[in-house]
Amino acid sequence: MPNPTTPGLVSSSPQTRYRLAPNPGPMSLEGTNSYLIAAPAADHLTERPAVVVDPGPLDDDHLAALAGTGPVELVLITHRHSDHTAASDRFHHLTGAPVRALDPAHCHGGPPLVDGEEIFAAGVRIRVLATPGHTSDSVCFVLPDDGDAGSILTGDTILGRGTTIIDYPDGRLGPYLASLERLGGLGPAAVLPGHGPMLPDLAAISRAYLLHRRERLDQVRAALTAIGAEASVQQVTDLVYADVDRSVRRAAEASVAAQLDYLRTAG
Repeated sequence: MPNPTTPGLVSSSPQTRYRLAPNPGPMSLEGTNSYLIAAPAADHLTERPAVVVDPGPLDDDHLAALAGTGPVELVLITHRHSDHTAASDRFHHLTGAPVRALDPAHCHGGPPLVDGEEIFAAGVRIRVLATPGHTSDSVCFVLPDDGDAGSILTGDTILGRGTTIIDYPDGRLGPYLASLERLGGLGPAAVLPGHGPMLPDLAAISRAYLLHRRERLDQVRAALTAIGAEASVQQVTDLVYADVDRSVRRAAEASVAAQLDYLRTAG
């Protein structure tokens, strides 16, 4: 339910709430989900310290709403893309909270994140999980005590609807497949994605993502057989993504480039 004291704030799990940023689009779906992590309060009116994940785009109303929920102890970044990071520096100055990311370029007043690190903030235990693939600096944040099976904030590694792109050449398919395998081993945690609705079972969606990637690889192999081993990204995209909307054509080409690189280097 929305928190009546903070417009647009929605409960997503016992330890999390989110606010949808006003940046809808073909790649961002309804917009970026900016999360607040905090220990549950006795009632929804109580101010409580929070960790903010992905403050999102530069939008003053959105940032004011996130900052207005109570003290912000820490800001965490899932990956480098601007729909997640554009407001990081301003939000750091607005709240005084350090901003931490895997990439030092996106840190403000705090050290880079470390894979496997456990963070204790806002009364909550948060584990950092490096999940490269969508981008080289993608991370997920595991909340092991959030509900019966825990939860995980997946950024763009797993979306709430559809599948994500491999933002080649920064993102790579080999690491992405390994990241999905790693996530699938975490069990049925709730999935809190950077875009789109919540999902109930991390292991199940990880398996579905892996199946989708393997099917796409088979389609790319078939395209190379039909066109020739030296086919271009554009030629393969025309065949494999023939029905893709032009608004996401660049994303399709990036994913095809990642698949071609994977096949030509890993076999």
